[in-house]
Amino acid sequence: MANKTLKISDEELGKTVSFPLYEGTLGHPTLDIQALNKEYGCFTFDPGFASTASCKSSITFIDGDEGVLLYRGYPIDQLAEHSSFLEVAYLLMHGELPSSDQFAEFEAEIKGYSNIHENLRGFIEGFHYDAHPMAMMVGVVGSLSAFYHSQLDIDDPEHRRISSMRMLAKMPIIAAACFRHTTGEAFIYPRTDLDYCENFLNMMFSSPSEQFFINEADYLDPLAVKALNLLFILHADHEQNASTSTVRLASSTGANPYACIAAGIAALWGPAHGGANEAVLSMLAEIGDVSRIPEFIARAKDKNDSFRLMGFGHRVYKNHDPRATIIRKTCHEILAKQENPDPLFALALGLEEIALKDEYFIDRKLYPNVDFYSGIIYKALNIPVEMFTVMFTIARTAGWVSHWQELMADPAKRIGRPRQLYTGKGVRDYKSFEQR
Repeated sequence: MANKTLKISDEELGKTVSFPLYEGTLGHPTLDIQALNKEYGCFTFDPGFASTASCKSSITFIDGDEGVLLYRGYPIDQLAEHSSFLEVAYLLMHGELPSSDQFAEFEAEIKGYSNIHENLRGFIEGFHYDAHPMAMMVGVVGSLSAFYHSQLDIDDPEHRRISSMRMLAKMPIIAAACFRHTTGEAFIYPRTDLDYCENFLNMMFSSPSEQFFINEADYLDPLAVKALNLLFILHADHEQNASTSTVRLASSTGANPYACIAAGIAALWGPAHGGANEAVLSMLAEIGDVSRIPEFIARAKDKNDSFRLMGFGHRVYKNHDPRATIIRKTCHEILAKQENPDPLFALALGLEEIALKDEYFIDRKLYPNVDFYSGIIYKALNIPVEMFTVMFTIARTAGWVSHWQELMADPAKRIGRPRQLYTGKGVRDYKSFEQR
């Protein structure tokens, strides 16, 4: 029930209508305008849906002004400090943290689904060797619809749960397989003796002859595993962002869930969304040297210059990005261990230091965000730049399947159908070739 109502009057029509005003657990109250067109014959206009709540959700909450991010009510910093990515995935999917027995069962089931059909490997091998990994991810994940269509009843909660588990389990295997295809290296099968992040790193970087002799491998350094686990937690969900909204919109039609997740991957690929950390590395490469930082800082301040600092500020967070605060320490730990650090790392740290002290950036709250640090960490872990958004995809799958399950279980769900403000031609008559 609505907590309050908001009355809107129209003098020409001579009527006043009360619209329900709902208050959630946290956040701004939300006006229910479903009857607006019926009562007043008009729609709302909200490009980008920045002021529109498209759904009810109990998964994630963001307070951008205060720099707050909650997963199922738990502050992100607490989860980042104490949890693993799989535990956070369980929380997002089930609403509560698991007991030790529940987590053991959950992890075992994930490992049980952690392989791909051999024919799917053939599908991957059909891509050109230099295909972008995200293009491959869109196609391969979408193709899972063909492998599991006969084993799926989306009206059955258990079938939905199994589909979600499959996607969470298979995403790192598919991602690693796409990477190995682009490098021309042999596919590495997943291992049940490694945890989620260790398994992914092993499938990415080991060779078949090393698979059972990897305890001393650099890519399985505990700090590398910790950093990857932390980044996956921070990227697991972020409320109704573009890709999550895409998944929910596609899901509202009753489409196959694997196709819906593929739609989310396509939306995530954009440089304004999941590709932002890749843009950070491109920016650092453009700056090129520490000595040029002042020049580019000046350009960033010049409103007539098109250059902008990537990885600073955030559309949602008007204060510190809480995820950046968490990952900054780990980023510095990783860079401190570099024996022959990439010159870009010194450049990144120099840029960070100036931006954190410069009044221009402080006044505008243009602090380094999670994309700034995640791009640097991935490069330090030898993840290729073109794989950055793929890493985001693996993590965000936990959020996507949680939102898919929430939507499908909602008895009030409706197919998504936004309206528009039409600005085209008015009605006109057809003319033949001779008359034109």
